[in-house]
Amino acid sequence: MEQTTSNMTFFREELKVQVYADRKQMGQDAAALVADQMRNLLQEQERIRMIFAAAPSQNEFLDALGKAEEIDWSRVDAFHMDEYVGLPESASQRFGHFLKRGLFDRVQPGSVHYINPSHKAEEECTRYTELLTASPVDIVCMGIGENGHIAFNDPPVADFTDPFWMKRVELDEACREQQVNDGCFSHLSEVPTHALTLTIPALLSGKHIYCMVPGPLKRAAVTATLTGPINTSCPASILRTHQGAILFLDEESYDAELSLGKE
Repeated sequence: MEQTTSNMTFFREELKVQVYADRKQMGQDAAALVADQMRNLLQEQERIRMIFAAAPSQNEFLDALGKAEEIDWSRVDAFHMDEYVGLPESASQRFGHFLKRGLFDRVQPGSVHYINPSHKAEEECTRYTELLTASPVDIVCMGIGENGHIAFNDPPVADFTDPFWMKRVELDEACREQQVNDGCFSHLSEVPTHALTLTIPALLSGKHIYCMVPGPLKRAAVTATLTGPINTSCPASILRTHQGAILFLDEESYDAELSLGKE
C-alpha cells in the first residue's frame, strides 16, 4: 500500500478526509492510492471498471495517474460521468475530449465508453445505463462543484434515491458560472444549459470512491459537505455515508478553523 503524505487525516461519519499542503501533492497522493487500488483489483479479477470526472480540478490527479507504472490498462473499462448537451462534436470543452487528452490517449484503456449527447437523451441514457450496469463499478474518480454538485447533480435536480442511473438535467446557474471560473468558457452565455449526467445512485454504486477537491473556490462546498446536513442542498454531503470514499483536499479548499481533524 502506498504511503500518503497528507498533513491531516480524519473521518466525517464514514468518509475519510485527507488534507494536503498543496494541490500538486494532493493529486499525486490521490493518484498513488488509486493506482495501488487498481493493481490490487487486477490481481483479483480479470477486468476493472472505472468512472472518471472531467474538470480542471482533476488535472494534477490525472497527470500523475497517467504516469503510474505497472498497471495493465488493457484490462480497464473506462466511463465518464457527464457531458454537455448542445456543444459541437469538435468542441474542446466536451468532457469526453478532456479525458481523452488528459488520460485515455496516454494509457490506452481496454475500452472507453463515451457519452454521446448527439443522440436523443432518453435513448442515450438507456444505452449508457446498460453499459454501466453490465457489471459492478469498481472505482469512481470524481470532484465536487462550487455549489456542492457531484457530476452534474446540482442541488435543484439531485436525488439520493434517483430511480435512474443517467438523466438529462438543466444546469444550475452557479454550476454554469463555475465553468467560466474554471476557464473552460469565456462567458456565461457560452456555457450549455443542459447536460447528461450519471445520477447519485450510479456514482455511489462504485466500491471505491476517490474525490479530489482543491482550490479556494471549493472551500464553501467542502465546508457544507463536511459540516452541513446530509441532504440535496449540498449533494456531495452524501459521500459521508459511503464506507469506501476518500475526500482529498488541499489547504485552500479546507477551512482549518473547522478543526474537524481534531475530533
